[in-house]
Amino acid sequence: MILGVSFDTPEDNRAFKEKFDFPYDLLSDDGRSDSIAYGAATADSEKPSRVSALIGPDGKIAVAYDTVVPADHPDQVLADLDRLA
Repeated sequence: MILGVSFDTPEDNRAFKEKFDFPYDLLSDDGRSDSIAYGAATADSEKPSRVSALIGPDGKIAVAYDTVVPADHPDQVLADLDRLA
């Protein structure tokens, strides 16, 4: 499962998803607590950093990506999924 998270409202995320035919669900972290917990933001961040994580079946982070380059990231993730399988 792939999820995106932003500080945007659910309505804004829905509009973004529809406008760009975005294939993944987008969650709203307008309280910022999840982004802070995952290290993607601080309490005074205007927006979260672009980071991602692979979370294993045990609920623990298996791989963390502190820097994400959108053009390269899918290949990185697929390689790590193969490695972890």
